Amino acid sequence: MSVPLLKIGVVLSTMAMITNWMSQTLPSLVGLNTTKITAERAGYPDRSTGVLPANPEESWQVYSSAQDSEGRCVCTVVAPQQSMCSRDARTKQLRQLLEKVQNMTQSIQVLDQRTQRDLQYVEKMEVQLRGLETKFRQVEENHKQNTAKQYKAIKAKMEELRPLIPVLEEYKADAKLVLQFKEEVQNLTSVLSELQEEMGAYDYEELHTRVSNLEERLRACMQKLACGKLTGISDPVTIKTSGSRFGSWMTDPAAPEGDTRVWYMDGYHNNRFVREYKSMADFMMTDNFTSHRLPHPWSGTGQVVYNGSIYFNKFQSHVIIKFDFKTSTISKSRQLDNAGYNNMYHYAWGGHSDIDLMVDEGGLWAVYATNQNAGNIVISKLNPSTLQIIKSWTTNHPKRSAGEAFMICGTLYVTNGYSGGTKVYYAYSTNSSTYEYIDIAFQNKYSHISMLDYNPRDRALYAWNNGHQVLYNVTLFHVISSQEL
Repeated sequence: MSVPLLKIGVVLSTMAMITNWMSQTLPSLVGLNTTKITAERAGYPDRSTGVLPANPEESWQVYSSAQDSEGRCVCTVVAPQQSMCSRDARTKQLRQLLEKVQNMTQSIQVLDQRTQRDLQYVEKMEVQLRGLETKFRQVEENHKQNTAKQYKAIKAKMEELRPLIPVLEEYKADAKLVLQFKEEVQNLTSVLSELQEEMGAYDYEELHTRVSNLEERLRACMQKLACGKLTGISDPVTIKTSGSRFGSWMTDPAAPEGDTRVWYMDGYHNNRFVREYKSMADFMMTDNFTSHRLPHPWSGTGQVVYNGSIYFNKFQSHVIIKFDFKTSTISKSRQLDNAGYNNMYHYAWGGHSDIDLMVDEGGLWAVYATNQNAGNIVISKLNPSTLQIIKSWTTNHPKRSAGEAFMICGTLYVTNGYSGGTKVYYAYSTNSSTYEYIDIAFQNKYSHISMLDYNPRDRALYAWNNGHQVLYNVTLFHVISSQEL
């Protein structure tokens, strides 16, 4: 036998072996160990025997056609209809469980994008820091050729940026943790898919427990990544100059994506007209607005817009009102028991600022003072639908000594004044029921702060500073370890 004929014989022999192996092995690979494979039922032609299978909807069909143009074996597989895999309640539960894991996967992707964005920012800062450190070494080596003023300026800048190095390391650790979560979700999704194909291969209760545990860990991780401890406040950015010396302005942190409407309230008492601007750009560049008339005048500058409604303190009372902009009606009102009002326990600047409503990552808050707490600040978490107090914390800080205050991640931050030199110097954590004195610089550009609120969606502070509407960016520091999760 010649060599070409020998090669053809080997190829044909190999093709026969592959065909035989696929017809015997393929069903077990796809989880159909108990399903009979036949090529003799009606419905589809058997290309090797010319017989039609009887019912192609109930079993896998495997049959082959000779060879392609290059001598390779061509094998055809017909799978049963998908309806065969979902004919009991247990399959429905598994499908719902799979959808839940897929939703968690989407959350992981959003979380991963957010962490990667922060990581890129900090890595960029690290490069700048390394360059600055190199430059500083050059200055030290050639200090005779540089003035003392340049030397001190560069050294001060380096010391300012040096703390960013451990921050970078923590961000890198966070990024690794997110990748671990992604891998775990992918593994669990794969298990669920296999379970749908091979019913009864795994214990359903055990799998449900694994998914629930992963969901709790994911939720805790997302909350930790979104929150952190305030470590810095940027220089102010003046958005607009308008209105009187006192007032408030804000955007809705719970508004749908793309909704950037600005809400504007001039004055601190005996006014009931709220301006609505279509966007931040409209607010900055034009004076076109829609006016909403509230059923009662407000008191102070502690109003907040949250999820399409404005929450405000009714003038000369300790009543909180929830007004729905969409229906132009009061959807809820409730007395804040024992809260001082009508300039009894105001901020240091006065202005009927007894009750200050705020929103952070955790929801709606009220900050006020009571006789029972000797005029010191009380923090209450409110149900945004019913306005009922969920829980309250009493602090040791006098309300009248506070310049302004705002909530970030369940922590109340208080400034030491409202005019001239100002800083954030007191923090009370509702998570641990503890307080501390801090020192965070805060530039009071126009010398009179009458409103200061945090927006968790923008991660920015909105301020009304002597007739100027101003924004500040904030820096939050967070540390996540696997032990905490």
